[in-house]
Formats: sequence, C-alpha cells, structure tokens
Amino acid sequence: MDERFDLQKYLTEGVEQVVKDALKATVRDPRESAFLVKFAAACAVAAGRREKNEKTGLHVPSYLIASITSSCNLHCEGCYSRANDATTDCAPSMQLTDEEWLRIFREAEELGVSFILLAGGEPMLRWDVIESAGKMKNILFPVFTNGTYMGDRHLELLDKCRNIVPVISIEGEREETDARRGEGVYDTVMDKMDKLFSRGIIYGVSVTVTKENMEKAYSDAFLDSLRSRGCKAVFYIEFVPVSDEGEHLAPDDDDHEYMAGRIDDLRRNRQDMVYIAFPGDEKSSGGCLAAGRGFFHINSHGGAEPCPFSPYSDINVRDTSLRDALSSKLFTALRSSDILADDHKGGCVLNEKRDQVEALLGL
Repeated sequence: MDERFDLQKYLTEGVEQVVKDALKATVRDPRESAFLVKFAAACAVAAGRREKNEKTGLHVPSYLIASITSSCNLHCEGCYSRANDATTDCAPSMQLTDEEWLRIFREAEELGVSFILLAGGEPMLRWDVIESAGKMKNILFPVFTNGTYMGDRHLELLDKCRNIVPVISIEGEREETDARRGEGVYDTVMDKMDKLFSRGIIYGVSVTVTKENMEKAYSDAFLDSLRSRGCKAVFYIEFVPVSDEGEHLAPDDDDHEYMAGRIDDLRRNRQDMVYIAFPGDEKSSGGCLAAGRGFFHINSHGGAEPCPFSPYSDINVRDTSLRDALSSKLFTALRSSDILADDHKGGCVLNEKRDQVEALLGL
C-alpha cells in the first residue's frame, strides 16, 4: 500500500477541520460553541494519545463506528445492513450490554478515538447505550437514526448531553424519502427536526448518495431547506451496492470528482453547516480507510469488522480489548496488503473484493 503521505497527520488535520467547521456553524449558539471549545481541547489530547500509540507501532484511527443494535423498525429499500443479515426485526439476545459498550467507549477514549458514530439497526432502540455515551464528554457521538423514535425524554437527554448529536437519515424531499423508507416517514422526521430546532439542539442529516439523487442532494435548494430547519451538519454517505442489481447506482470516478469539488465549494462558501463525505476521496488518503487505517467497526455482538459494508471478523471485543482488536490478524493483513488501495468500480472496495477478504480468513 502507498503510505508516502503522513496518514496520522492526514487524520488529525481532518478532525481539526471538522471541529473548526462546527465552531463556525454554531457561532451564534453559546451553548454549542462552549461545548465545541471544550471538545477541541479534548481532540488535542486525543491526538497526543494517537501519536504516542503510533510510536509504539499501534495505529489508532480517529473514528470508530459502533452498531449498537441489530434491530430496526423500518425496512428501507436496498438496506445494506439487512442484505448482510446484520439487521433484523427482533434484536438477538447476544447483543453487547450497555455496560460492555461503556467499557468500549472508555477504552476508545484512552486510545485516542475522538468520534464514535453510533449506528444500527436503529440505534435509538438502545437508549441505555445512548445514555452511556452521554457520560463520555470527551468523545463526540453522531447517532445515525431514522428519526422515528425521538420522544420528549430523548430530547431532554440530547439537550443535556451535547456530545450526542442526532443525524437523521433522509433521501431528499418527501417523494424520495418515503419511496425508500416508507410512507409518512418524511413528515415524521421533519417534525422531529422542528422539535430539535426549537430546543436549540445541534443535529445533522445523513443522505445516501446515488447517481439518481446526487444532483438534488448537493443542490443549494436542498441545503437551504435543511438550514431553514436548523440543520448544522450534512453527512454524504456514498451508496454501496450489495448486489449486482444496485451497481448502476454507485457513483463512478467522474461522480467522485464532482462530489469532492462540490464539498470543497460548500466548505468555502456555506460555512453555516458542516459537510462530511464518507468514505470521501480515497485517492487523497492512499486508499480505503477501513480496517483501522482511518476507522473500524464494532458490530452489535462485539465483532471487530473492517467497516459496516464488510461484515467479516476474526476477533470479538467481548473477549478482548479494543487495542487487541486494532491489531487483529484480519486488520493487519488488510492494512499490509494492496486490497485497500486497489482500484474498484465504486462504493466499498472490500465489498467488491470480498472473495479476497474471505481468503484472508480462510473461508
């Protein structure tokens, strides 16, 4: 793998830029600005811990994705998690407890992780874990939610614990959102956004970007509508095909160039919101950032996986530490091979090259 650039510097500067953008977006909100100033200091401490670990041969990424539940109340069309059998209607009994997740969060802080993205399933169904996250003031927890489970008690905790940031999934306007997520979902999440806005709670949205909705997702009109409801962050999640039928929706090289250029333009000229692209421009980061290069994934049962789109694991944090998980045989093999840097059609390189990943596991 091409490691000619300084990966740790690349990741640290990325974290610093996100915090700077967030401060600009919340400059008129004293409560949010006060929290972000404290969080910026915590990020500096975390960067020092990552640098110290780097010197001992342990590369710690800035981001961890934690799928805290396998259960979800929606059946979104093309859901990668259901396609991978990672999400079901009923949560299995072997899921990690809130105490186990709290231990993982504490280990992550000690290692130098700054952001833990809470996903699922529908993470709001595990309110016990959300409450545990609220105790970890030095870590920012974006919660990727469909928005249908936020009642008054949830809003009260979000108002109190500013390190928990709801990120509501939408696909565009009413037509696009209801077509994928179910009739009435758009109106429900708009109502939730209004309630968050009325309380002055910072929140964001997540948009799955495909060839079909790309133009609208990056349009000024769409972003203006979000801004009018108090949205402060937009996560652009590139569509990852999990079957041959969906490959035509995956952005190609020309699309990546457009998206990268548009993100740069938005960050320069529309600083009232934060814009984060996932996975972003892999060429500028020396390849895919999964398997602990820039992030890694813990599933609801504790399995350490390269990323949510590549559900393979050879180690479980229920039985070992987060530190050991980062040095697992699978993660080490992926980081030392050429797989993460290989060219691919679009979306997730590990999903596209799953035969090679399975070969590393001896499957």
